[in-house]
Amino acid sequence: MDTRVEARDNHLKSADFFNTEKFKTLNFTSSSIKKLKENTYQISGELTMHGVSKEITLDAIYRGHQKNPANNKEAEAFQITGTLNRSDFNIGNDFPESLISNEVKIEANIEFIQQ
Repeated sequence: MDTRVEARDNHLKSADFFNTEKFKTLNFTSSSIKKLKENTYQISGELTMHGVSKEITLDAIYRGHQKNPANNKEAEAFQITGTLNRSDFNIGNDFPESLISNEVKIEANIEFIQQ
């Protein structure tokens, strides 16, 4: 977690929000991938975070195939985006939406490397 503000990062990691000491990981297991158009997909699956599991749908854009210059391995690149409701996962329940939005935006740039 990196918001570029150390005090905020530490607060988000605390029991007030993500409680990263107790919940060290989050997991997403896809159940389906649907092609919408060329290079654009919807990925549905179960997200487990903060001890709560919920079905979510994410958008994915295939960015292409290339060799990663950092490790010299072939990679498939994707941009993943979506939104979720933090209160669905019992995160930050003591903070009203008027102070902190319930809507959490997800953005990830990932690559898959064949092993």
